[in-house]
Amino acid sequence: MNEIPEADEFHAAVEEPFRLPVTVTSVTGQAVPSGTSPVGYAALAAAYGLDVPAPDVLFATSERHTIRTEGHWSVLTPRYQPGNTLVAHLAFALRHEAVDLGLLAALFQRPEAGRAITDWVRRQPTGKHPRRAWFLYEWLTNQRLDLPSAPKVSAADVIDSERQFAISGEIVGRHRVRNNLPGTPRFCPLVRLSPALIAMLASDLAEEARTVVRRTAPDLLARAAAFLLLKDSKASYIIEGERPPQDRIQRWGQALGEAGKTALTEDQLLRLQRLVIGRDTRFLHLGWRVQGGFVGSRDRDTNAPLPDHISAKHEDLPALIDGLIAFAARSEAGGLDPIVAAACVAFGFVFIHPFEDGNGRMHRWLLHHVLARRGFNPAGVNFPVSAVFLERIEAYRATLEHFSRPRLGLTDWETTPSLNVRVLNETGGLFRFFDATKQAEFLAASVLETIRNTLPREIEYLRRYDQAKGRVQNFLEMPEQRFNLMLGFLRQNAGRFSKRAREREFAALTDDEVLEIEGIYADLGLVEF
Repeated sequence: MNEIPEADEFHAAVEEPFRLPVTVTSVTGQAVPSGTSPVGYAALAAAYGLDVPAPDVLFATSERHTIRTEGHWSVLTPRYQPGNTLVAHLAFALRHEAVDLGLLAALFQRPEAGRAITDWVRRQPTGKHPRRAWFLYEWLTNQRLDLPSAPKVSAADVIDSERQFAISGEIVGRHRVRNNLPGTPRFCPLVRLSPALIAMLASDLAEEARTVVRRTAPDLLARAAAFLLLKDSKASYIIEGERPPQDRIQRWGQALGEAGKTALTEDQLLRLQRLVIGRDTRFLHLGWRVQGGFVGSRDRDTNAPLPDHISAKHEDLPALIDGLIAFAARSEAGGLDPIVAAACVAFGFVFIHPFEDGNGRMHRWLLHHVLARRGFNPAGVNFPVSAVFLERIEAYRATLEHFSRPRLGLTDWETTPSLNVRVLNETGGLFRFFDATKQAEFLAASVLETIRNTLPREIEYLRRYDQAKGRVQNFLEMPEQRFNLMLGFLRQNAGRFSKRAREREFAALTDDEVLEIEGIYADLGLVEF
């Protein structure tokens, strides 16, 4: 952040200045630090009253000659202060901030935005930031500005790959930019290169996982993978507060095992919802919602909705789902980081909430799908992300709320006669464009937990299990099913046979055999598992 803005670029156009209040105390719900002036996206949002979620990082300048951070705000020195015009603050944002498609989409609805960008490009036809703004305007609005094609200059990246995750992209001749956006105007979340995600890239989690696999005997790995798949299937239902029969858990485990084998399609999503729900659909509409949806509770007296999250309008679902599927294909073809792509697709799906029921499990299936599709997890091993999510349930909920809470305040709704919600304003942009950095960080941390702890722990347990079984078989004949039952009892009672186990299931054991088995269990450290 030691780059000094170029004055000629910031003052390139002759515009009407902002009608920005002398004192701005809050921007998109975030209090402005005392003695500072919003700049960039923050100034644009304040000047034009944009009803958008606040960027995770906002910028302001102060009279002090030190750069500092206060909450959501990055406060810069006076030399970064742009002119008081739309182009000046837009240029600042494109130079110093992550691209915020949702905020830009709202800004570009203002007629003065198109006029200002047109004038900017005419004055600086070879400038990379005017060309980026021009491309983004036409891409987001689907409206062509009255401008000739750009001169033959080096193509500018739409997304700064040192600030946000991008794809390889393609050159767009009209603007002389490289469109390295991972999605389309129908669905395109973006992820910043935060310190946590930069550390993830440096550690190469995929290679760590392959190393664990190479060190493990194939039969042991197959058994660990089968157990973790079943564990993940069960956890996915538990997160939703359900205790389904074992056959449904196993069927869903089989579906998880198939994830990633074919490209994502609408038919595939619909088929999997039927598998999630099971046979009894008397009180449920299968397929895409045909009415409003919400997540939350109900008023105890009136049964009226008390939403924590309001889903996308059902009228917007066709475009959003089409956009999500296109994002999955484009991000795969363009080489977007697998964890980033998985977070965008899977969390984007659950935020849209296109089904009446089954959204949460489908969301977690999509995580498996994208990671497997990209070859991130080793062949035959599905990372048990649902099991890790369940262990970190509060952090998981906070990750979901990070998206939902600000959007709830931007959604106008009413209760319907059927005690559902009806959204009264346009909300499609809230689901098409969002910063998925928090979601990608949470997924990366969960995958790291799986690779460094969950998978090695299960493999080590199976090693000790095999050793225990071999040592017990030296003095006792016992079928494997009964041996597993015995270990289960020992696990439940801190490595000791309970009174019930001694008197019933294992009454045939002698006292010496009981002591020997308990000693083996303790000696191998199985009590740790």
